[in-house]
Amino acid sequence: MNHTTRINILLIEDEPILAMDLADRLEGEGYRVIGIASNGPKALELYQTNTVDVVLCDIVIKGEWDGIETARYLLAERPVPLIYLTAMTDRDTLERAKHTYPAAYLNKPVQLASLRTAIELAINNAAARPALPTLVERDGMGREALLQINNWLYIREKYHFVRVDMHDLLYLEADNTHTKLITTTRKYILRLTLSSILDRISQPWLVRIHRSYAININTVESFNDAEISVGSQLLPLSRSCKDDFMRHFLYR
Repeated sequence: MNHTTRINILLIEDEPILAMDLADRLEGEGYRVIGIASNGPKALELYQTNTVDVVLCDIVIKGEWDGIETARYLLAERPVPLIYLTAMTDRDTLERAKHTYPAAYLNKPVQLASLRTAIELAINNAAARPALPTLVERDGMGREALLQINNWLYIREKYHFVRVDMHDLLYLEADNTHTKLITTTRKYILRLTLSSILDRISQPWLVRIHRSYAININTVESFNDAEISVGSQLLPLSRSCKDDFMRHFLYR
């Protein structure tokens, strides 16, 4: 592994001697350990201020957050491959860990050869994984699927919320009890109706153009009596929504 392709690793381990020994062995293998954290907040700080390709995380660590809770905070920032290094093998811990979708779960003491294989597979699988729409979970009332603060939406992905700039929203497409939220970079699937989402976001630039569609009016490229062009998509404009759509273009 040469210096131009070194993998950046964040190591979360609260036993100093073990952490330094593992860091030295990883560096000897050609990896770059960008930092060692003994607790969750320190791990999050390092994660936010450094490029991290893989997280190696013990489960029993100092502080209020254990390794699994720490991993949730990290993955809420951005997704990277996660490998647990732990002596915890009980069923309850394993079930909790599974909800963070780790690339590997290695029992301590960890053999370097096994760890190296896990890291290489995690990086390879992350690079090869196709981008898929994210199915957003919700509670019975759907209240936890979508939050809003100022111009930001927070969309629930599994067990954390992902921040989305509302101005990056292109359009919404309803599909029975689900709604696709299409942004400039990603597609999300929310288990909410289109009407409930529009009630929650309630922005003047978010306009319903059809029973199954709503658009960000600022992203319209062209339109006629029956269709609206948004990005690369042609969306239907229904007669019942046409007057409200045209109202946004009237001179004040």
